[in-house]
Amino acid sequence: MTDQPKRNTNQKEMLHPRNKHRDRYDFPALIRSNPALSEYVSLNHYGDLSIDFKNAEAVKVLNKSLLNHFYGIGLWDIPKGYLCPPIPGRADYIHYLADLLGEQAEAGVTYGKHIKILDVGVGANCIYPLIGHKEYGWTFVGSEIDSLALKNAKGIVEANMLSKAISIRKQISISNIFTGIIKPGEKFDATICNPPFHASRQAAMGGTGRKWKNLKHQKHEENLLNFGGQNTELWCEGGEERFVRQMIKESVQFSGACKWFTSLISRKETLPGCYRELTYQGAMAVKTINMSQGQKKSRILAWTFQNRDTQAG
Repeated sequence: MTDQPKRNTNQKEMLHPRNKHRDRYDFPALIRSNPALSEYVSLNHYGDLSIDFKNAEAVKVLNKSLLNHFYGIGLWDIPKGYLCPPIPGRADYIHYLADLLGEQAEAGVTYGKHIKILDVGVGANCIYPLIGHKEYGWTFVGSEIDSLALKNAKGIVEANMLSKAISIRKQISISNIFTGIIKPGEKFDATICNPPFHASRQAAMGGTGRKWKNLKHQKHEENLLNFGGQNTELWCEGGEERFVRQMIKESVQFSGACKWFTSLISRKETLPGCYRELTYQGAMAVKTINMSQGQKKSRILAWTFQNRDTQAG
C-alpha cells in the first residue's frame, strides 16, 4: 500500500490571531456563499476539496467567495490581467496595522470610522479598504494612477454601497506618491502600500514564470499565488527598494499629516537601504513587523516623524 502524502496543517496558524483565514478553506460553506465556485471545486490528491490554483478564473471566483462569506462583499470583480491578490495575506497586513495603531489605545485595538487610512496604489481589486472597513470600521482613501484600475475600484465601492467609507482618488503624476493625494489640512492615522516588487518588466515576467513552475510542485492549497498584474502593479524602475525609499523621502513633507507611514516589504534585502534612508530623513520611530503565510515571508516597514504625545493628540 502506498503511503498518502502528508498535509502540513500548520501553515495558516502563522497568520495573525485575528485573521479569519487561519483555518483551511471550508469549500461547502464558500459554495453556499457563491454557488459559482462549485464549478471549480474537486477532490485533490489528499482526497480533500480544493481548486486548481493554476486556473486564474478559479482563483478569482474563490476570492469572490471569500469576500462574500467573511466580509459581506456581494459584488467584486477585476478586469482581465489585473492583480488577483491572496486575501489571507492582505488581511494579515490590516490586522498588524490595527495592532500598531492600537498600541496607545486603552482597548488595545482601535475601531471606528474616525480612523482614516490612505492606501497608496489601491489597485483594481480594492482589497485593503474592503477588509479594513469591514473588520475595523475604518474609513479609507485609495490612490491609483491606472485609469482602468481606478474605475474598477470605484465601481466595487459603489456597488457595495461603501462610498461614505471608501473614496478613490486619481494620482496624475508618476513621480508623486502622496503629493496630489493628501489634501491641505487632511489627517491620516496611517498609510499602507503594496509596492511594485520588480525592477523591470523582464524581471516581472521572469518572476511570474517561476511562480508557474513552482506551483506545479505545490502541495498545499494555502499557497495561493496570483499571476495577474499590470506594469504599475508589478514593477517600477529600481524595484521595491527605490519605490519605498522615494516614499520615505516624500513622507517627510507630510510628517504632520500622518501618524504612521507603512509599506509591505517582500524582500528582506530591501530593508537595509530603507533603514539608512529613514535615519537620514530623521524618522522618530521605525518598526519592522514580520508576517508569514506558509513558506512566504514578508514584513511591514512602519515609520513616523511624530512622538507619542503628538500621535495621541
